[in-house]
Amino acid sequence: MAYNSLEAKLPSYANTGFKFADKNLGEIVSQLLPYIYGIAGLALFVMLILGGITLMTAAGDPAKSKDGYGKISAGLIGFLIIFVSYFVAQIVEVILGIKIL
Repeated sequence: MAYNSLEAKLPSYANTGFKFADKNLGEIVSQLLPYIYGIAGLALFVMLILGGITLMTAAGDPAKSKDGYGKISAGLIGFLIIFVSYFVAQIVEVILGIKIL
């Protein structure tokens, strides 16, 4: 029987109050995903606001306009990478039959 590294258990911290002590890596990631998505959404919002402010204050300067568009596109690309990675993990989970998330 092969050892599945994704099923590795953390060391026991019985009475320390550590919430993830008896969980495997997939369960920990699954419980952290809502927080990760919240942080990603907040980062996207901040990047869109900063990019918009940069565009509004560019005053026709092509370098500042390019910087504003760069901030907006960086925020959107980063947000998409996070969500696509979740779906790729789901596909790998189905194809290989291992529990990842």
